Amino acid sequence: MTINGVRIRAGRPEEAAALSALALRSKAHWGYDDAYLAACADELRLTPGDMTDRRVRVAEAGGRILGVATLDGEPPHAELGMLFVDPPSIGRGVGRLLYRHVLAEAGRIGCDGVTIAADSHAEPFYLAMGARCADASPSVGQLVRMEAWPAGAGPSWVPAWTGDGRSVHLGNVAEFHAQFPGAALADGVLHYACLAAFAGPHPALVVLPLTVEAAWIRGVARQLEWGEVEVHCIDAPGGALSQAILDRPALTQRIRNAGLPVLPWGRTEAAERLISGPPLRLGHESKAASHRLFRRLAPAHPGIRVPAQEPVRSRRELARALAARASAGLTSVVKGEYGVGGSATFVLAPEDVLSGGGTRAAARRLPGEGLLVEEYVAGADLYRNPTFDGVIAEDGTVHVVGTGLMEVTGTAYQGVTVGPGVLPAELTATAVAFGTAVGEVLSAEGYRGWYDVDFVTDTAGRPAPTEINLRLTGPAVAFVVQARLDRVRGGRHLVRTLDCLPLGARLPAPALLEHLDGLARRCRAQGAVLLATIPTASLDPVPYVGVALAARSRQALDEAEALVRFGNGALGGMFTGSASAATWA
Repeated sequence: MTINGVRIRAGRPEEAAALSALALRSKAHWGYDDAYLAACADELRLTPGDMTDRRVRVAEAGGRILGVATLDGEPPHAELGMLFVDPPSIGRGVGRLLYRHVLAEAGRIGCDGVTIAADSHAEPFYLAMGARCADASPSVGQLVRMEAWPAGAGPSWVPAWTGDGRSVHLGNVAEFHAQFPGAALADGVLHYACLAAFAGPHPALVVLPLTVEAAWIRGVARQLEWGEVEVHCIDAPGGALSQAILDRPALTQRIRNAGLPVLPWGRTEAAERLISGPPLRLGHESKAASHRLFRRLAPAHPGIRVPAQEPVRSRRELARALAARASAGLTSVVKGEYGVGGSATFVLAPEDVLSGGGTRAAARRLPGEGLLVEEYVAGADLYRNPTFDGVIAEDGTVHVVGTGLMEVTGTAYQGVTVGPGVLPAELTATAVAFGTAVGEVLSAEGYRGWYDVDFVTDTAGRPAPTEINLRLTGPAVAFVVQARLDRVRGGRHLVRTLDCLPLGARLPAPALLEHLDGLARRCRAQGAVLLATIPTASLDPVPYVGVALAARSRQALDEAEALVRFGNGALGGMFTGSASAATWA
């Protein structure tokens, strides 16, 4: 294997002495004294027979040996016995190549995990590569026991979505929603367009309708191993990004000449001129149309509960319907037919309606037509808001992306957690079966692309479908990040996206990124990954940031979220000199 001029090959018996000397030089690079190095000499010595027995791999360039690694033991669990880089080549990516090669070899021979006894100086490298400390870090000079995982085969939805290669991403969030009559747009919709950078696991080119710091994409690209990503930030009046691209012939040609899949956040007539595909089929973006489909499919899915829904033609008719339900002691959900992130949805208890205040507030915020009154499904909080995501490939096949648990405050979407064990097995199976059935209908109607089905659960834990989204959404970002991390770091990750985390102070973009870099280092020490997903709202009147957190356990994920929330809140102390801010710094 050769990458960037560095070749990874098997070690040769006649190289045993030279490789042993390289390992000792590499160990000495960290400043150990002669007595300690002499004590390590036998442990670092390779023999001619080790070349095969220990699966020795060598990195070389121009005939010069740059590093050595071994994969010891047998499946199902092997050990990264050695990984040393010649001091002149440290920091040039040689260790990264050797590590990836050895982990790939472990997967090829059937290992489901790899242990590492790491020098404490090398611990940050292994953490950055995705390994996890298996116990508390010892003092300098002792070994740190760590765990790593080979990368497995990617999920089937990735090639269905991107062809399993790189892709072009368009942040046309506002443009997508503007095409629907009376659609209510969430505040900060242009900030939300930043999420389009994560529309696929490996972007080559990203076009956004707002200015972002180049350092943001470089930082994300480094952690997700994207390589170079071309980013275009263009002025798009009203968020009409696709038309703004078409008005720039050079950029339009650049996208077309790339020969890569073009992934808009959502499909529009203007976006269709940039991509090839079937005609628009977005009828089930309507909450009324999706409800009709839910009722049609429900008899074949006894675990599904479909809440009752009725359309109302005017605000006066809305008031009458709400009053009738309130008089019967019923809570109501009022929806606009189109909307995003809960922006066009209200939950009105009987007392809200009978006082008139809730009805008037809803009437002011909702359009005058396309209104829906829906049964409120009461339920427990633990698994209250599940979601299912899928991809319909160009050939019409439906591919399950996964299920997740959304965080919803009132009716406003805040984020999602995806990964192994996030939802109970029975709830997952019910949501997947129903979500797949929805996808099969959409496919038969000619829709192609990403879709999701959102649910609430009732007191018995049964999922009740509430809407279909024929576009990317916040949970899609979590699934994409999970797929990429699983591919480059191995194993199975839990991912949590938090789209609107408050900041304790307004910060210019460079200062925000510096703050997030510090948080990322602290998260990494806890076995978690922090990625900035929305870095453009830090100067808003109420500043916030969007992040994705990834870890291999729920505990590590929760601890990372607590760390980030505390760190964001402590920013306010920078300007007051509080003790908590001083402690945090």
